[in-house]
Amino acid sequence: MPELPEVETICRGLRQLLPGRRITNVEVREPRLRSRVDGDFSSRLLGRTILAVGRRGKYLLVFLEGERVWLSHLGMSGKLIFVAASKPREKHDHIIVGLDGSHELRYHDPRRFGLAAVVSHSELSSMPQMRNLGPDPFDSRFNGARLYSLARGCRRRIRDLLIDQRVVAGLGNIYANEILFRAGIRPTTRAWKLGRGSIETLANRVPKVLREAIRWCGTSFSDYRDAEDRFGEFQNHLNVYDRAGEKCRVCGVKIKRVAIGNRSAFYCPRCQR
Repeated sequence: MPELPEVETICRGLRQLLPGRRITNVEVREPRLRSRVDGDFSSRLLGRTILAVGRRGKYLLVFLEGERVWLSHLGMSGKLIFVAASKPREKHDHIIVGLDGSHELRYHDPRRFGLAAVVSHSELSSMPQMRNLGPDPFDSRFNGARLYSLARGCRRRIRDLLIDQRVVAGLGNIYANEILFRAGIRPTTRAWKLGRGSIETLANRVPKVLREAIRWCGTSFSDYRDAEDRFGEFQNHLNVYDRAGEKCRVCGVKIKRVAIGNRSAFYCPRCQR
């Protein structure tokens, strides 16, 4: 699933391409996404000029004239790409948004776990997807003191606490594993067992790892592409995620995999205690 670095990379790409463009036509070829695309989706977009592009957690926000916001979530396999209108369409191009200048935004999603909705600006913060999100990792509200207050008395494993979107918006399994490696903490550690110093270190590593991943335009294993359909490169710099049996880049010990719930976690038994 695209996580914060992937969504931020797409956001930055679209921010260079979309503002000032007018939406000239909208075609919903497949409305059956995670939540069915509303019947008035097309009419709420058509004819409007794009003002800005933003992000909240893993959600892409396209701000339109008339105080409307096009909200997108890429689910497990989605991508939102800017292409020439003449480019042949693909099987899983479910939403086509035509733009002036003979270009299109295409939402492509083989698994159809994504989300697409158009709401008024005033409705945005009260949407179920938005109202329970924690602070952004780059927001000053996310810090060691806040994370420590949530970890104290919490019997969950620290990996699971990190990927809880109510704790911090945008983190997923890939980057939680990488952040824990940088902090020297095993993903299976119970949150309440970590002292203030360990939590401070962990909170400090969160934005650092994410900024590094953004610099490499995100992680591409299979479906993820940026706004112009290009691969990310951070998969070449992962320390632990999906590297079970390979040597740790720091100490040479083999990386281990462990199941936590229905997701895999990866760690170095020497570097992470």
